[in-house]
Amino acid sequence: MLLLYSLRQPVEKSESPAMPDTDAPETKHMTIGEHLEELRKRILYAVAGLVAAMVASLALGRWTLHLLQHPFEVVMREYGMDERLAVLSTTAGIGVYFQVTLIAGAILASPWIFYQLWQFVSAGLYPRERRYVTAAVPASVGLFVAGAAFYLFVMAVPMLRFLIGFGNWLEVKPIVTLEEHIHQMTMMMLVCGLSFQMPLVVLILAKMGLVTLAMLNHFRRHVIVLILIVAGIATPSPSPLDQIVLAVPMWLLYELGVLLVYLLVTRKQRSPAD
Repeated sequence: MLLLYSLRQPVEKSESPAMPDTDAPETKHMTIGEHLEELRKRILYAVAGLVAAMVASLALGRWTLHLLQHPFEVVMREYGMDERLAVLSTTAGIGVYFQVTLIAGAILASPWIFYQLWQFVSAGLYPRERRYVTAAVPASVGLFVAGAAFYLFVMAVPMLRFLIGFGNWLEVKPIVTLEEHIHQMTMMMLVCGLSFQMPLVVLILAKMGLVTLAMLNHFRRHVIVLILIVAGIATPSPSPLDQIVLAVPMWLLYELGVLLVYLLVTRKQRSPAD
């Protein structure tokens, strides 16, 4: 799809003299071979940046692991239990270390990768499309980072406190492995990062004409119920508190999306200038 976008050319007009197309791509026509060569170059640049970021993240691997383990350590200290996570083999620690390093490297290199992708795709976009993508991509990245940070610094400790506290009430000792904890942390950070895309998704749907402000207001109660269901499925803890902790920000983000639709879509459509 990206290749087809880049190969798109402005429609030729048969009438003469033709009015200049102010919304046409501002690049020269390229052959298929030149497009493929440009794609190859951008892929090589992206891969080189990814490798460099992964090498650099090796030095931060231990710090990253400690950051992900911190919520578990906080809760275990509260209950006076051993803070160290268990491993089931002598090679498990190094395996998790490199896994976290690869993930951190990919995140660190993502701006450079997106830049190379943008350099290739933007040649086939019209100026209006270019403005939309330029605004949407940084907003999407920022929302994803905010969602991941929200789980790490807000949700993780209360969730683990409930799970470990319930086991402590049953007088059982939890044996949590490093692999299990890191997997749970990264998956929940991914879920929260995707959930925080809500206002951007709502705005894009409105821009495409698929939803209106009246529809968003009319189906608000349905959306709230759906958010509660998604939050209940996404959180591994059966505690309703953890479900609410995730559902409330999702609902607020939905309301933010409704506000953006009003400001950037509906109000512009009602403007006399349009």
